[in-house]
Amino acid sequence: MCSYCGCESIDVIGRFMAEHVEIVNASGVLRRACERGDAEAVVAAADALGRLLHPHTGAEEAGLFAVLSEDDEFTDHVRSLCAEHTSLDAALAAVRDGDHASFPAFDLALRAHIDREENGLFPAAAIAFAGPEWERVTALTPVAAARNGGA
Repeated sequence: MCSYCGCESIDVIGRFMAEHVEIVNASGVLRRACERGDAEAVVAAADALGRLLHPHTGAEEAGLFAVLSEDDEFTDHVRSLCAEHTSLDAALAAVRDGDHASFPAFDLALRAHIDREENGLFPAAAIAFAGPEWERVTALTPVAAARNGGA
């Protein structure tokens, strides 16, 4: 997780980065369930991960990504991150539905996606945006979902 530029001090970015930690931790629970071959635990872990992942990606897309995509410099990058959100959803569903062997590819894609956000998009937004853009991002970003398994 990024910590070099200080962008985590921006409230919405700090929130997204904290959610990334929770998502990665939940992915570890899913990994262990897959390794044990425990189908019931895989479903429970995948559902718990989804309860973290879906509100998170939805909030990113509704707020930060929406405002960033208004700038032609960011449009393609944001579009590719949104496509990754869709791919991650499909990959998580495949693991949940019994394709436990696909977990390593899902986990690798998840971590690469988070890296692209934390070491690319978030610092770039911190540089590109002034106060008014952050106010818009905050206004458009849904309130944080219940954490730790709440839905």
